[in-house]
Amino acid sequence: MNKFRMLGAFFGLLALLVLPAAAMHHEVKLAEKAEIGKYLTDSEGMTLYWFKKDSTGQSACAGPCVDNWPIFYREKVAPPPGLNADEFGTITREDGAKQTTFRGYPLYYYKVDSTAGDTKGNNMMGIWFVVVPENFPPK
Repeated sequence: MNKFRMLGAFFGLLALLVLPAAAMHHEVKLAEKAEIGKYLTDSEGMTLYWFKKDSTGQSACAGPCVDNWPIFYREKVAPPPGLNADEFGTITREDGAKQTTFRGYPLYYYKVDSTAGDTKGNNMMGIWFVVVPENFPPK
């Protein structure tokens, strides 16, 4: 009987350690740079981007494009303060993959960004931009 109590305590402690980490994985955060303002990142601080050729609920980035601009997907998003969970959604892409959206627009990473806070893809080719909630989507 004592073994079962110890196992129960172990698994209870394990759940306390794992569940918060899993919840943090779903967080979207806001980072800030003077030249950009406040912009969206994933839970690790990696910048999230949008593609000017996309439309609400539809990704125009496919094939080799996704190699350079990997899709961002979380089953559920925990938004940062000031944003609402209903501003985030999910689409199913033509290739069958799921992708998280913000205000209807698909979200991406940039493969060249290697550390938290990198924004090397901002204004890339005049069609890739970091997501700045204050003025998103642009008019």
